[in-house]
Amino acid sequence: MDTQAQHSERDRSSESDTGSEERSRFSRMRARVASALSWRRVLAGAVLATVALLLFSSYVVQPFLIPSRSMEPTLEVGDRILVNKLAYRFGSEPERGDVVVFDGTGSFVREDLDANPLTALVRGAAASLGLAQPADTDFVKRVVGVGGDRVVCCDARGRLAVNGTAVDEPYLYPGDTASRVPFDIVVPAGALWMMGDHRSRSSDSRDRLGSPGGGMVPVERVTGRVDWLGWPPARTGSLEGTGAFDGVRAPGGAHG
Repeated sequence: MDTQAQHSERDRSSESDTGSEERSRFSRMRARVASALSWRRVLAGAVLATVALLLFSSYVVQPFLIPSRSMEPTLEVGDRILVNKLAYRFGSEPERGDVVVFDGTGSFVREDLDANPLTALVRGAAASLGLAQPADTDFVKRVVGVGGDRVVCCDARGRLAVNGTAVDEPYLYPGDTASRVPFDIVVPAGALWMMGDHRSRSSDSRDRLGSPGGGMVPVERVTGRVDWLGWPPARTGSLEGTGAFDGVRAPGGAHG
């Protein structure tokens, strides 16, 4: 027997096994690297998408979750609304009948100087994505009076009047009158008088009549106009406007 030939065959076999193991280790290592890079790409993509969505919701359209019954039947608990943040950015101002989201700090709620800024930041980010209820300072109501308007309630038919014109409000919750609490106010320039559509369940400008500011919301505190419903699927679409205030005249006598 040729022992040298046998040794050569064993050497070649050993070298082949070693090479196979090295290739296998290399393949496994390459697979791990590819997997890590893939997860990094996914994570980076998710972060970029979240940042883009946050920027979009901060400057263009922001989703909000409706937590209460104060705007029924127009908005229901659990609805996710889409707020047009560009509606009042280019010289336009809220009009009577608009449904808006606003920051009630200083008008509907007192300023909380002890609030945790980190908690507020996290909650605000979640609310901006429509994943959490809005902050306690965020409200959604309907604009009933703008600067200079005299709003009076109520007449014999339970209606309010704006600048002497009685207003029929078809969006009110069935069975509700314009208000159970009588009032007679004049809205200061640069401010708004806000009311919910479910008047018997809404805490709004009427409840702040005796507070500093008298329940008036500064125009600059308005976040945007509610233009669309994004959820649930059966209710998605544009939020219908109202012609309830079409006959109201501006304080100077012209149609508002």
